[in-house]
Amino acid sequence: MFRRRVLLAAPFLVSPALAQPAWPDRPVRFVVPYPPGGGLDALARALADRLAVTWKQTVTVDNRPGGATIPGTDAVAKSAPDGQVLLMTSDSSITSNPHIHARLPHDPLRDLVPVSYLLDVHQMVLVHPSVPARDMAGLVAAARARPGALNYGSYGPGSQPHLLFESIKAREGIDIAQVAYRGLTPAVLATVAGEVQGTLAGVASSREFLATGALRALAVGRPTRLPQLPDVPTLIEAGYPDADPRTWFGLFAPAGTPGPLLSRIQRDVAAALEEPVIRDRHLLPNGYTVHAATPEASGAMIAADFAAKADLVRVSGARVE
Repeated sequence: MFRRRVLLAAPFLVSPALAQPAWPDRPVRFVVPYPPGGGLDALARALADRLAVTWKQTVTVDNRPGGATIPGTDAVAKSAPDGQVLLMTSDSSITSNPHIHARLPHDPLRDLVPVSYLLDVHQMVLVHPSVPARDMAGLVAAARARPGALNYGSYGPGSQPHLLFESIKAREGIDIAQVAYRGLTPAVLATVAGEVQGTLAGVASSREFLATGALRALAVGRPTRLPQLPDVPTLIEAGYPDADPRTWFGLFAPAGTPGPLLSRIQRDVAAALEEPVIRDRHLLPNGYTVHAATPEASGAMIAADFAAKADLVRVSGARVE
C-alpha cells in the first residue's frame, strides 16, 4: 500500500517542473519604437545577435518609429506576457509620455514591467556649423540677436531635445522653434543638412559628423566631460547646473510576465553587455554609463525619473490634450 501511494504521488511531485515550458520556444522579438540607425537600434541589434546564441533562438529587432514612440510601445503593452515580445526603448516612452499625452492607449507604468534599466546616454547640444556659436552663451546670444530665426530638431513633444531646449528658452527668454521628426536619427540628419540649426544627441548618433565638422558640440549633459570629447564643456560648466538631458535605455516586458522569467532575461542581458564585442564596440566608444539593473532596482529608478519628468514637462509646456 505504501509503495502504491508513492507511485501515485510521484506525478504530482514532478509536475510543476514539467509544467514550466521551455523559454524561449520560438523566436524572440525586440520592438524598438525608433527608426534604424541610432544608438538604441545599434545596441538592440548587437544584443539580439548575442542573445540568439545564449537562448538558442532567433532574436529579431522590429523597428516601429513615429508617433512619439506610442504605437511601438503600445504593441508590446498589449502583447502576451510570455517573454517573447520585449520593448527596448528610452525614457520618453515610459516616464515622459504619461505627463505629455492625456489620452495614451496604455499606461506604461501599469501595462509594462521593467526587465532592466540598461544604461544612461549623456547627450550633447549640437549645432550646424553655420550657427555663429562655439558655446552655450554664444547660442543664446545668436538666438537673442535673431528672434525666431533658429530652430531645433526633436523627436516629438517630451523628447530630450524638446525638454532641454524649452527649459533653456524659458530661462533665457529666447525664441527657438521646435521641428519634430520621427526619431533621433532623422533629427540629427536634419541638423547636418541645415534644415534645423540644432538638436541634442549622444556620441553614437553624432560621432562621424563631429569628426568631419558637419556638426559642432557646444556642451555635454553629464557631471564630467566625455573622454572622447575632452574640449567640450559640460552644461554645468556652461552655467546650467539644473539641466539634465540624460536619457536612458531600458528593456521592458508586458505586465504579468512571471518574475523568474524577468530575472532570467535580465541576467542574460547583463552578461551580454559585458561581452567584449558589445562593450568595446557599442558601450565604451559611445560614452554610455552601463547599469544592467535588476527589475527591482530598475523600478525604483523609473519611479524617481517619472517624478522628475513631471517638472520638466511642466516647464516645457509639452502637454498634449
